Amino acid sequence: MWLQYINRHPTGLWLMVGYPTSVCDGEGGGWGSRGWYRLEPGSSVLPLVTFQPNTTFYAEADDGGTWSGPYVVTVPLQAFDDYCWNVASTAGQRVGMRLLTSDNSVFNYVRGIALA
Repeated sequence: MWLQYINRHPTGLWLMVGYPTSVCDGEGGGWGSRGWYRLEPGSSVLPLVTFQPNTTFYAEADDGGTWSGPYVVTVPLQAFDDYCWNVASTAGQRVGMRLLTSDNSVFNYVRGIALA
């Protein structure tokens, strides 16, 4: 499935996503991440194609709003791709990832980002 995020928030935001990957088995804990994607209001990004039903995301808006969860990971401050979790890094930002589960990993999934 492809996983698309749409910014439905009134200000711009930065997004990162997490996903299970065998590349990060071992020291990465089986999870990788990529980000930072810039989304202006109404814009979208397709950061991931996967057959895994569970993914995570974190977003922070220009007005201070955040979308976070309990899965804490340290990520680079600049754009990155395929960064393994649990890899020691002192030059990064700690964020809490929110779990997103799709009902069927064969179909495409669109996730709107808006404060509830």
